[in-house]
Amino acid sequence: MNLYEQIHGFFNPKSIAVIGASSKPGKIGYAVLKNLLEFHRKGGKVYPINPRADTILGLKVYKSILDVPENVDMAVIIIRSEEVPKIIEDCAKKGVKNIVIISGGFKELGGKYRDIEAEIAEKAKIYGIRIIGPNCIGVYDPETKVDTFFQPKERMLRPRPGNVAFLTQSGTYGIILLEWAAMDGLGVSKFVSYGNKVDVDEADLILYLKDDPQTKVIGIYLEGLGDGRKFFTAAKEVTKVKPIIILRGGWSEAAARAALSHTGFLGGKGRIYESAFKQSGVIIARNLEELYDMAKALAKQPAAKGPKVAMVSNGAGPMVQAVDLVVTEHLELSNLTEETKDRLRKELSPYTIVENPVDLTGSATPRDYETALNILLEDSNVDMVFVFFVHQNAPMNEEIVDVMRKINDKARRLKKPVLAGAAGGPYTLELNKKFEEIGIPTYPIPDRLVAAAKALYLWGRK
Repeated sequence: MNLYEQIHGFFNPKSIAVIGASSKPGKIGYAVLKNLLEFHRKGGKVYPINPRADTILGLKVYKSILDVPENVDMAVIIIRSEEVPKIIEDCAKKGVKNIVIISGGFKELGGKYRDIEAEIAEKAKIYGIRIIGPNCIGVYDPETKVDTFFQPKERMLRPRPGNVAFLTQSGTYGIILLEWAAMDGLGVSKFVSYGNKVDVDEADLILYLKDDPQTKVIGIYLEGLGDGRKFFTAAKEVTKVKPIIILRGGWSEAAARAALSHTGFLGGKGRIYESAFKQSGVIIARNLEELYDMAKALAKQPAAKGPKVAMVSNGAGPMVQAVDLVVTEHLELSNLTEETKDRLRKELSPYTIVENPVDLTGSATPRDYETALNILLEDSNVDMVFVFFVHQNAPMNEEIVDVMRKINDKARRLKKPVLAGAAGGPYTLELNKKFEEIGIPTYPIPDRLVAAAKALYLWGRK
């Protein structure tokens, strides 16, 4: 079985055993089992394992995985760390090929717990079992409905199927990214929280995602690399065909110590890692919002052919700040051609400020935006367009959604990304949501928009 087939088993099993399933609401074993019921309803088989129960959530319970009469493809383990090595043995006897260990209490605690984790790693090699975890929330595939989380669905949103894969060493950051995606309507292809990575690591996962037809963009949060050479070699291969964005925690000495107690991995070596990431073609994010914003832009828009930016708005403030940010992010403000300026003067209000940025003023209508954007996209000196909105202005209305749909179609044909910026209350947020639905990444402040645009430029430069 090759690497792709091994890792694919986590996302497309036919049957899953939940070892440590609980009948008590509020327990992790109950939440995991309940979250897998949708997988069960889609035709997947779910086997709760608990020596002290007969049925849980309408499913027959087995005292041991060895008692399950049918094949088991994957096991989710939620028991005390000391008991896990024995359960790995049972899984091997049952022919299980993929295991997710949710439980914590391993090498992050040091001492004998580090030895237990080492024993698990050894058994994984001996039996040819691929293991994600321990100390994680596991995997989520919105298409197959594999969901090993212990966060109830009424408390945590799940995103729809899409083309962004997120990998996080931190379960908490994974939860945040997925809920942001769900609220934005950003689709996710695969998600893995891998914790202590006793076996499957980032390198294995990105090599799998390289060949995953559903994945276009890979976003990663990590705290430490166990085998840096393995990862950078893999990243160099993957970034030939798909962008990888990385946010790394634990680069300072204090944070490195925190990472050690969190997942058992020592961070540090910030500048060395940063240099190696860049050499391997990885795009570096500076914070979690930036990781998310870059992934969203890369998922929804084409890569930029160059760094030259044109801007248009009906309010000057965001554009002024965006100009500063374009300079600091090593993009360029486009010099519009004389032909473009002449067309803008001819076709727009005489009050329009025809420079770059183009200020349509507060009297702008959706049709003014349509005219200006069509002209800017046709300028050979423009590689991408930033469009800012004050939706609250009286001349604006919901017609802007249809305008932006047409503009987005044209921009895709020309391979010129368009990113939008708008902030405000419920009315603005509703329009922003509609922009996202038609494929235009939209950001509340210029800082986030320009950082996302930088990723489009960096990816287009490869």
